[in-house]
Order: sequence, then structure tokens, then C-alpha cells
Amino acid sequence: MTNLSTQQLIRIATITLLIVITLTILGCSSDTPLKHWHQERLTEEFTAAMTKNEIRSFEDYLALEQRLFRQLDEQIYAQSEAGPEQMLERYSSGSMVDPRNQQPDWNHSFELPAKDPVGGILLLHGMSDSPYSLRALGQSLNKHGYQVLGLRLPGHGTVPSGLRHVKWQDMAAAVSLAMQHLASRLGSKPVHVIGYSTGAPLAMDLALNRLLQEDLSVPKSLVFISPAIRVHPVGALARFKNALSILPGLGGLAYLTVMDEFDPYKYNSFATNAAAQVHSITRNVDRRIRALAKQPALINKLPPILVFKSTVDSTVTTDAVVDNLLSNLPDERNELVLFDINRNAAIKSTLLVSDPGPLTNRIMADQNLPFAVTFITNENPHSSNVVARHKRSFSLETSDLEKLDINWPRGIVSLSHVALPFPPDDLLYGQQAPANDDFVFLGNMSILGERGLLKIPADWLLRLRYNPFYPYLDRRLLEWLEGARSQSN
Repeated sequence: MTNLSTQQLIRIATITLLIVITLTILGCSSDTPLKHWHQERLTEEFTAAMTKNEIRSFEDYLALEQRLFRQLDEQIYAQSEAGPEQMLERYSSGSMVDPRNQQPDWNHSFELPAKDPVGGILLLHGMSDSPYSLRALGQSLNKHGYQVLGLRLPGHGTVPSGLRHVKWQDMAAAVSLAMQHLASRLGSKPVHVIGYSTGAPLAMDLALNRLLQEDLSVPKSLVFISPAIRVHPVGALARFKNALSILPGLGGLAYLTVMDEFDPYKYNSFATNAAAQVHSITRNVDRRIRALAKQPALINKLPPILVFKSTVDSTVTTDAVVDNLLSNLPDERNELVLFDINRNAAIKSTLLVSDPGPLTNRIMADQNLPFAVTFITNENPHSSNVVARHKRSFSLETSDLEKLDINWPRGIVSLSHVALPFPPDDLLYGQQAPANDDFVFLGNMSILGERGLLKIPADWLLRLRYNPFYPYLDRRLLEWLEGARSQSN
């Protein structure tokens, strides 16, 4: 056998790696045909560049948003078929999932005013979502005297193709306009930012930017729900795959997932560029937090952070929340509320792929953590009753055991990335279908039949879409905000 030089071996290995990566990327291409809502570009969408000229305020943003939705009507709805066969098609006029049938249409930005507000709340939804995802929390906080602004992030609430072109900087610019609007309306009253999934790094980006500008107020506190703090390094390949999608015959590479659009407030199809943008902003924020951690005078000015997270999350990891975020922040100001799996159901099943127990055990046994932890779990492995176990910063001891008077619902093994902000009575994603069946229900469905018959993938049906412990989340969130407010008085 001929001996190969080191340089030749490196060249062969590099070529082999590129072939494997390319084949992997091409293998991710969807065979589902793209429809016009996957390809049409709406030109009235906001970009960061617009802030230099025509879009200088949030009022300007809302005016542009109205033009965008008129364009959506003209270029998408008017060009889509309508009839009985399209009753579960979002872009078919008058269908059961046409969001325009609902008042309000929660795909739009919304503002809930308060007569004499105690503070402000800025809501930032996740990638591929819409303002609907934080609607329930916003309405609850508004009843307690907070002025609430639910922002529709650029690229969202319209068509999946919106995520093919949006940049995270566009979303960050829109967040800045919304924060500026709330702060100007509330004067010296505090503004809190709640970020769900990708909304979390956008909220952190906002706080970091304002921290470096002395003439701008920093949010009073941040609340993260299922935060996208760090994603898998393979997310970097999304940029390469997205670049290939412009080549003839490779248009399908523009999407990681292509599905029928039967959800009125969330895209089922997921653009490759969206994954690339999540990867970019999480890396950017992670780098800035690590750099700021070396500057005590600055990082101590960061607002306190409350994080709600499920131990089981196929989108983002708990390790990243602990190691990349909370462990790098000022001591004894932040808290992680962690929802465990249903231990009672787990011991009765041998079907678990992996148990998050080792991770949670590490967190609960670590006395060097600079943040508090509240662990929501079974009272004991043989009970479905749920308790909250609280552990203070720099402590091994679990104190303040609280019985929540809540049970794990039968048949549910864990929460999910998407479940946390939705109450059990949510009319779209909740525990039970409403009596009125004029609008689609996508919550706790039980649809059985032969595999391959339904357009809805089996893993979509298995994913929990509401939070059985939402009342606890809602209460803890309000207590957190009230605590921050009392500290400022």
C-alpha cells in the first residue's frame, strides 16, 4: 500500500468531511412542494435599515405593519383557493384556521393600556411564533395594573417566507422601538421585558445595549420562558444550507421543515434562515455576557432575571441556561424555576429515551450556584401531587417546600419547550376543546388511525402544548414583578 503524506491525508479527510456535510444538508431537504406562501416576499416588512429614514417610532412601525397585512391580503389570501377542501388551510379565506376571522387577530402587535399603570411589560415571542404566544400572560398582568405591549417581531404573523429574509438585527431594532415607546409612555415607572424562546436573547440584547448608553433606562427586570440561550453548534450549518437554496433545483433547502399551515398563530414550516438567525443571536449574546462578566461595574447594573424552564426541552438545553447565562451573572439576584418530568409516570414506564435526573441532581446538589433554584416536581416518586422545592443561592439545603395543590394530569410525562406560556384553558392549545367548534383546536388532541394517513406528523401530536402548572407560573411571575417594584419604591 502506498504511503500517503500528512498533507494528503489532511486533504482526503477534509474532502470526506465536506462530502458528509453536504450529503447531510441535502438529506434535510424537504420533498414537500413549496406553495406561494413559502416563496412570496412581502416588501412592506420592517428592516433595521428603515430606522435611518421612514420608521423612527413605534407608531411608524404600526403603520407599516398595517400596510404589511394589506399586502398579505392582496398577495397571499387573494391568490389562495377557498372551499371545503381548504377548511384547515390558514391562507384560505374563511377557513377554520383563517386568523382574520378572530377579533382581535393576535398575529398583530397589540397594546393593553392601564388607567394608572404601575409599570410596563414588553412581550417578545419566539421564532416562528406570533404575539398570541404571550397573550394570556399579557392579559393577566394588565388586570394587575401593568401597561402591556405585545410586539410582532419582523418576519412573523404573516407567511413562512417572512423567515427566509429576516435578520436578527431587524428583530432587535423593532424591540428597541417598542421599548422606547413604552418607556416614553410610562416616564419613571419601571418596564419589564418577558422573552419567550428566541425572545429571551432579544430581551438580553436590549438590556445589554441600554446598559452601555447612559441616557437610556435599562429594563427593571427580565423574565425568560423556555429561553434560547445557546443552540447546538450544528446550527451554524444552517447558514451554509440556506446559501445553497438559491441554486437551481435546491430551493427546498430554504426550509428545514415544510408542513401544511393549519396553525393560525404559528408557522408549521420552518425556514433554514430562521435557524441561522437563532444561532447568530445566541452566539452574539453569549459572547457579550462572557465579556461583561469581566467588568463587575457594568454587569452589576444588569437587571435581575427570572427563568422558567422545562427539564425536557428538544429545542434548547438547561445546561446552557445554567452554565452560559445564570452562572455568569451577579450573585443572589436571579432565579431558575425548573419543571421536572412526571416521576410517578416515569417509574411506571420503561419508554424514556433519557432521564433529566442527573442534570437536576447536579443543580440541586451544587452549593456554588450564584442563583436561586425552584424545582417543581412530584411530592415523591409514587405520587402525582406536585410540590415546589426552593434552594437559595450558594446553598445545599432545600427549604420552603410548598405543596401546590396541583396534580400531574393523567397521561402526561413532561412539559415541552412550547408548553410553558399557555394555560390549560387556552382555546387553541389547551387541555380541552371548546364547545364552539367554529375555530380549530390544536391542543390535547387524541387522533388515532394508521400511520402515514394524516398530514400531521406523529411527533407533532405527541408534543404537549399547554402548561398544567400555568397558574403557578402566572403567580410567580406576578410576585417577581411586585418584588422588583417594591425594591424601586
